[in-house]
Amino acid sequence: MPPRRKSLDARAAKRVAYDLLSRKPWSRRDLTARLRRRGAPLEVAQAVVADLEAQGYVDDRAFARQWAEGRASRRNLGSLRLKSELGQKGVPRPLADAAIRDAFRDAGEDERALEAARRRLPGLRRKKAERAPARLRDYLLRRGYPADVVGRVLRRLLRVDIEE
Repeated sequence: MPPRRKSLDARAAKRVAYDLLSRKPWSRRDLTARLRRRGAPLEVAQAVVADLEAQGYVDDRAFARQWAEGRASRRNLGSLRLKSELGQKGVPRPLADAAIRDAFRDAGEDERALEAARRRLPGLRRKKAERAPARLRDYLLRRGYPADVVGRVLRRLLRVDIEE
């Protein structure tokens, strides 16, 4: 049996929270859960997170915006996947929706999906060219792009390829 962790008091829990926040932003729910795993009682974890939120160190709106922009640009994820991930992180739906809208403001979701498809298509064609459209469709759907966006991207990309 693993050794039992000692319970964190408010001061120790706050130190742990500051340490965690120094590395990356956290959602309110994730930070509370992490403090609980580190040994803070529920009441202590909630009080510490509420205090940090009042000081501006924990902000679900800013967290959601940063998460959505980063995952949309670096990982080429679509709005459905981002909404799911933010929901798992405990971000309220209105905040998640606003963050996702902001993430796709500069480069729309269609453009990001098209970029992801253009990067993926050559590798798919090397394997089995006749299966490339279906595999590309599945890839974009797994990335969290809505079906209507995937349909538009496939029509646009395959029409361009036929003309070239």
